[in-house]
Amino acid sequence: MYQSGIIYISIRPKRYLKGKRKIKEFIIDETLIKIGSELIWLWVAIGLESKEILGIRISKERNMLLAEQFISSLVKIHGQHPVSTDGGTWYPQACRFLRLSHHIHSSYEKSIIERTIQYIKDRTECFDDYFPCRKKNCKLLHVWNWLNLFVGYHNKQLQIVK
Repeated sequence: MYQSGIIYISIRPKRYLKGKRKIKEFIIDETLIKIGSELIWLWVAIGLESKEILGIRISKERNMLLAEQFISSLVKIHGQHPVSTDGGTWYPQACRFLRLSHHIHSSYEKSIIERTIQYIKDRTECFDDYFPCRKKNCKLLHVWNWLNLFVGYHNKQLQIVK
């Protein structure tokens, strides 16, 4: 989808968790990942207790509008919960707009989200090494599909371990 200079993947959010899980808050962070020769933003939300990935999004930019859309998609699926972030200026504005409580990560929350993101980045890098994106102006749909498969597998493995 292309809207006022922003290209991002906009696909109906998925419910990654089966059944009803107790979610106390969304822990959200974003990071740059390299796909082919392009750098794109990966947005990730996890649950504090379960450490399962609640939502993902990829975009070519990072701003308040995209943060609001990502958090809004989480609220539609999981309901309203407080939001914990790393202090990016776009998060408090987005939370205020959505009328959600916002706070900065504790060291424990930061550790959990950073570990999850590094795990995703390691797997994404391996995937891109074996199946590199060579298209000009790629729409990143193959990356979105792979990330959805990965999240489903990741959450299933967490349930097996518990």
